Amino acid sequence: MYFQQIQAHGLGCFSYVLGCPAKGEMIVVDPKRDIDDYLTIAREEGMRVTHIIDTHVHADHVSGAHELASRTGAPICMHPDTPATFPFTPLPEGTVLEAGAARLKVIYTPGHTPHSISILVSDLARSAEPWLILTGDVLFVGDVGRPDLVGEAVLDEQIANLYNSLFVKLGALPDHLEVFPAHGSGSLCGKGMSPKPNSTLGFERRHNPRLQYASFEEFSAAMHEEFPERPKSFTHIISTNARGAQLLDRCPLERALTVADFERHIAAGATIIDTRDGSAFGGCHIPGSLNIGFEKQLANWVGTVVAPDANILLVVHSRNDYDAMCIELHRIGYDNILGYLAGGIQAWIFAGRDVDRLEQISAPELAQRLNSAARPTVLDVRTPAEWNNGHLPGAHHMPFKEILAACCTLPIEDEVVVYCGTGYRSNMAGSYMKRHGYGNVKCLAGGTLAWARGGFMFGV
Repeated sequence: MYFQQIQAHGLGCFSYVLGCPAKGEMIVVDPKRDIDDYLTIAREEGMRVTHIIDTHVHADHVSGAHELASRTGAPICMHPDTPATFPFTPLPEGTVLEAGAARLKVIYTPGHTPHSISILVSDLARSAEPWLILTGDVLFVGDVGRPDLVGEAVLDEQIANLYNSLFVKLGALPDHLEVFPAHGSGSLCGKGMSPKPNSTLGFERRHNPRLQYASFEEFSAAMHEEFPERPKSFTHIISTNARGAQLLDRCPLERALTVADFERHIAAGATIIDTRDGSAFGGCHIPGSLNIGFEKQLANWVGTVVAPDANILLVVHSRNDYDAMCIELHRIGYDNILGYLAGGIQAWIFAGRDVDRLEQISAPELAQRLNSAARPTVLDVRTPAEWNNGHLPGAHHMPFKEILAACCTLPIEDEVVVYCGTGYRSNMAGSYMKRHGYGNVKCLAGGTLAWARGGFMFGV
């Protein structure tokens, strides 16, 4: 049996290819939207895609099922009650699919969504006994799927379903069964996932904190606790997956925009995302830009800061960076990408256009300023847990999500120094505040990491 786990870096998403080169057949489970990996495997291993399975309607990334189906002709398969508006092949509980030596058996495991499935996998070349289970978003390594994404009205029902799926359905399976989930560390579909990409049922039963509750009542109380912030993109992604994502451009399109093109789109209300690092952005950027640099959870941050229907302009270092950014944006359904500034920020400067700055202040300079009469307002945009572990003396606390919801309650004319853990979130927050009229905003370069390594004291 052929088996491969494929990771979409940044979103913490896993997809799977199962098949049999001898038979020439393969099945893809939970495909990402950029499908070249699957087509490459099919070509190199001499297999054709016979089935495409989504274990549920995903909330954090756009499925590649339609993209892959359009290229292979394979049917899209989901639980029969999935609220999709396009034709698909139903997979009721107990359905068995085979691709040569790979046998897949469907288990109905609702809880993350009402229509989630898991898949027992056997390698018939070795034994008909199941070897592993693809758990979708029901069971992760170190966590379980959050039950709140389908809405507060059905949360209690979802929690009961999740408990039954974890403790009854999966509880009847042997300890040695290997667990391969649809998500790992970095995903917002849980909040305590391990970076390890797979586990076993026995290890999770012993060490997964969410499987240690002695009763349903204890489990239910824990599942009612606060979950990670739901990005703006989730509702858009769910509706996109329910109706079927539009197909991506098949032919390369030239998206390099002149300065005049850029200005025209800005005047029409487009959102500028500048992907350069904080120091480069701080030194010089197009007025009104948002700074969201390349990092491991880029897509999650875009989904938090930018509206899903926004028309997007990109400032990048190169065409390769533009292509990489497009992949990240397409994965979360942000398809209105107008293009990138040809020649980068230098083209804008050499055209004599206006620029803005987001000053970066060092830890020693800020420490000196805090002891002077011209003390600035210091704004901590980290989470409450980070704040409680220590913060700069005299700082105000306003988590990043609150700034996005209400910008800032500070006087607009104040000098404000924004900080976070390393400077990434503070640059996003600072650029967002500048976009909303705060003209005297600075960022602590290196955040609390630089502050601590500089030997400066924290408040409590």
